[in-house]
Amino acid sequence: MLAIINATLVMPDHFIPNASLLIDDGKIVDFGKKLAIPEGAEILDVNGLYVGPGLVDIHTHADGETWFYDDPEKCSKTLIDHGVTTVLPTLYYSLNRQQFLDAIDTIDAAAAAGKMPNFAGYYMEGPYLNPNFGCDRENNPWRGEIKKEDYEEILSKVKHTAKVWALSPEREGNMQFVKDVKEAIPDIVFTVAHSEATPDQIEELMPLGLKIGTHHTNATGTLESFPECRGVCVDEAVNYNTDIYAELICDSLGIHVHPYNLRLLTKIKGKEKIILISDSCVFYGPPIPGCEEAFDICFDFNGEIAGSKMTLDISCRNMMMHTGCSVCDAFRYASYNPAKALGFSDLGQIKKGNTANLTIVDQWFNVKNTILKGEILK
Repeated sequence: MLAIINATLVMPDHFIPNASLLIDDGKIVDFGKKLAIPEGAEILDVNGLYVGPGLVDIHTHADGETWFYDDPEKCSKTLIDHGVTTVLPTLYYSLNRQQFLDAIDTIDAAAAAGKMPNFAGYYMEGPYLNPNFGCDRENNPWRGEIKKEDYEEILSKVKHTAKVWALSPEREGNMQFVKDVKEAIPDIVFTVAHSEATPDQIEELMPLGLKIGTHHTNATGTLESFPECRGVCVDEAVNYNTDIYAELICDSLGIHVHPYNLRLLTKIKGKEKIILISDSCVFYGPPIPGCEEAFDICFDFNGEIAGSKMTLDISCRNMMMHTGCSVCDAFRYASYNPAKALGFSDLGQIKKGNTANLTIVDQWFNVKNTILKGEILK
């Protein structure tokens, strides 16, 4: 048994200071103040640090310097060191069919060998996204007609592991693709991504499981309507629909999402519908002029932002800085909300019987310890 003592426990909407937490057989068995510590228990004294649920990064391609499909073991370990106890490696639409299949085989093999203890499935960012949006789009091999023979082997390979599937609702033929994915993976979560879909096109897919806006306000479509009139598109649909979560990439300079917009979105979506992601990638293009200090952002060679170099703890810290949110709120955005959105019922919250995935941080979300299934890994 492991006993964490002198902890400030982070609940979804409050703190429990001067508390203890007991773990046995990989599960949280008890927590609270004045808790009796069983004789012989291993003791971890955290000296008042915040103990929250393990971070859940549902959307990341890399660990800040290495693609998941190039070295899944390294990426997994890096993320664990940064408090991420649950990760969905993300596969992007710039991969061709064979590259998708090879990437899945590589990551699956690492997970099966126990080299990725925080692996929880895939976030499929494509292949059928709007080819006019997103970084590295000149390498998109999926611009043509959507045909079942092109995607059926990929779908078959991930039918037991894909948790999220991103798509652009406006692409002709996507409805049949959505139905095929839904039939193969009944509990799949769809997202609207890299899109200029209308609100009607987005809302048509909500009954089939569309419930997330991928990297909200990034790679979304036109707002043009009539001259000098503001139209509506993806961002407005995500903002309006209370059942849709907004993914946010929160970098240090507020480039992906302006700090004012982050504060606005907190008001619009509320604390319950924001999901922080890292969207870490590996691109080495030169910084856009004026962004030379953006140490946590990637740029492609077309002069555009191309995801981040962050891990999720950095995104949490940036969100606190830009919006004034608390450590409690940051854990909600990076653990409780993503776990709830994906139906991970035993994750994302300190609760008796839940899996003992915990992240221990200081007041600025610097990770001090990571506990995965009751084992101290950092």
